[in-house]
Amino acid sequence: MKIAFFTETFLPKVDGIVTRLTKTVEHLVKAGDEVMVFCPEGCPSEYMGAELIGVPAMPLPLYPELKLALPRPAVAEALETFEPDLVHVVNPAVLGLGGIWLAKTSGIPLIASYHTHLPKYLEHYGMGMLEPLLWELLKAAHNQAVLNLCTSTAMVAELSEKGIQNTALWQRGVDTELFRPELRNETMRLRLLNTNDDQGALLLYVGRLSAEKQIERIKPVLDRIPEARLALVGDGPHRQQLEKAFEGTATTFVGYLEGEELASAYASGDAFLFPSSTETLGLVLLEAMAAGCPVVGANRGGIPDIITDGVNGCLYEPDGVDGGSTSLINATRQLLGNDLERQGLRKAARQEAERWGWASATQQLRNYYRTILGQPLNLAA
Repeated sequence: MKIAFFTETFLPKVDGIVTRLTKTVEHLVKAGDEVMVFCPEGCPSEYMGAELIGVPAMPLPLYPELKLALPRPAVAEALETFEPDLVHVVNPAVLGLGGIWLAKTSGIPLIASYHTHLPKYLEHYGMGMLEPLLWELLKAAHNQAVLNLCTSTAMVAELSEKGIQNTALWQRGVDTELFRPELRNETMRLRLLNTNDDQGALLLYVGRLSAEKQIERIKPVLDRIPEARLALVGDGPHRQQLEKAFEGTATTFVGYLEGEELASAYASGDAFLFPSSTETLGLVLLEAMAAGCPVVGANRGGIPDIITDGVNGCLYEPDGVDGGSTSLINATRQLLGNDLERQGLRKAARQEAERWGWASATQQLRNYYRTILGQPLNLAA
């Protein structure tokens, strides 16, 4: 098959969407498919055998890490030359809308996928009143597609309730060969601690430092568990505000890590805290679990698809008069528990992650493609 992706985010950016796309591209090419990716400029010209077409883009004012790429005639020319069997738009915004228009006017089957819960982000940027309008725009875009893929059962249900048609689940995936418990080591742990002593639990957060991730919710945990230490791995537009919020606490701002360094960071923590209640999936949770780091996540969105409370991690309730602080503190205390219980959670977390490889997730996607194109399915998925 020949597949053309349109995505608003790709390399060199680092986030869960880019991880899913790069792994998907890698496995599609391994399966013998031809892949072309249209994405914002700054990307390499090739990735794992797929051709990448960088499109001139401008930073999003409220979120400069994200770039809005404006479709140009060269995009239409490249797509016409490639002659794809189908077009897959990822989180359609500006470039994605161009992909939708090109697919529809060229008679190419169109798939869309939903990865970022933008309507829920709005309230964290003071624009909650625009949520109904954004849902209408998303509905208009996604309902052009013959199939709309979501990365959790909660998102399948919510998009269907909002009037988005033809929804289906695109199963999760994680690299269990890279993220593994054996990478736990003292050198990385000391790096995460920085100048702080190692007398208590080392709490870990990995991801963008942005308002919608609600990272400030971890501060009361440090206040109530003063022997705990916190390492924030990642960067983003909210870093300065977070540095002020966590001033005077035992917190290390580590910056971005990748590859085995990132895997070692996960494995070297005692608990992974992910306070965000806006996640469609939460890939970092699966990465932490694969590395054997017990996790706490919000009982919202796609996270309950991953965490079974008290079995492979703990869920907290993010709503309430205290913004979920008491629930998050209690879940963290439960997670830390005693050493024997924590070891059981580590083992169960790893076992859950081992169920979800990128090869099977991509084969499921290929079967969706084949169904749309009227080709025989690969039943080995």
